[in-house]
Amino acid sequence: MTLTIHHLCCSQSERIIWLCEELGIPYELKTYNRDPYLAPAEYKALHPAGTAPVIHDSEADLTLAESAACVEYICRKFGNSKLLLSPDDAEYAEFLYWFHWANGTFQPTLGRPLVIQAAGLDPSHPLAKGMSDRFKRSLSALDERLRGNKWLAGSQFTAADIMVMFSLTTMRYFYGYSLAGYDGILKYLQRIGAREAYIRAMKKGDPEMELALGAEPPVMKAS
Repeated sequence: MTLTIHHLCCSQSERIIWLCEELGIPYELKTYNRDPYLAPAEYKALHPAGTAPVIHDSEADLTLAESAACVEYICRKFGNSKLLLSPDDAEYAEFLYWFHWANGTFQPTLGRPLVIQAAGLDPSHPLAKGMSDRFKRSLSALDERLRGNKWLAGSQFTAADIMVMFSLTTMRYFYGYSLAGYDGILKYLQRIGAREAYIRAMKKGDPEMELALGAEPPVMKAS
């Protein structure tokens, strides 16, 4: 088998499993448990980045990290560019923006409150207040987009939807924010949650994990 997905449980590498299920691409899945919260040493040794996801293409003797890079590589090499829009598509600009927004803006916005919390900053601190405001603006922008569109690019389900889903769901095991009041996002989560490829992917990657498809965040169970 050409493609191997190295999946760290409860991580961004769920995107890659889902992508391959959507595209109908055969792959070998290797899963790794957290130790106890971070990636184990054997996962960190797969790539200099030491983070999920990591894929290996045996045909090209290539090991690749970074979600967006892995998604685009798989779509172009194995999926005939399906789920990527071309520049002549009317929805191309929106696709491109939201595809990169997921990890370029939204994911870092979710990670910063964890750093602020670890640093012990008071919520009234200007840095903490600025991060809180940016988080709310990000959610509001996403909600507005999804109130008027079925998918992020518009009418078409694309890789942009695959990129954003982790931050709205599994990430809430680490940063437990609520989506109450964001009806556009909540309805979107139900549409995604009904997709057969998404259901298959999550059962394969994290079969025991409760999916975070509702308004309130899930609770991390003690091991």
